[in-house]
Amino acid sequence: MKTKRATASTRNSGEGAAKRPASSPPPYRTDRETLERHVRIDTFRGSGPGGQHRNVTDSAVRLTHLPSRIVVTATESRSQHRNRERAFARLIERLEKLNRPRRKRVPTRAPAGTKEERLTEKKRAGARKELRRKVARDAD
Repeated sequence: MKTKRATASTRNSGEGAAKRPASSPPPYRTDRETLERHVRIDTFRGSGPGGQHRNVTDSAVRLTHLPSRIVVTATESRSQHRNRERAFARLIERLEKLNRPRRKRVPTRAPAGTKEERLTEKKRAGARKELRRKVARDAD
């Protein structure tokens, strides 16, 4: 298995998408040159149909993006170069999804009718539980 390792300075360079303010740039760069520095590339034998040629070549590619710990694989083709391109495309897609800022949740108020229904259901459940209680016997 062939492996390409990133340097120690590139390992911890990513920030999580949830921590950043809306005005700051995305934490994960998606340009190819930067990705190649931040990625560990593993090649291995892909399984499945393809015959003898596929069974003897390390054509499958696994990319591990070290800052975000995202792992993508591509094993469709018998060509390692084609699989590498597909894996990088998948990685870019996943990182762009991570880079999208999350929409802030707008809290909503429960309508008065819903609150009323909830309270009456709670009272009904409490009454039902009260009927299940054991009756204390008088000590004669």
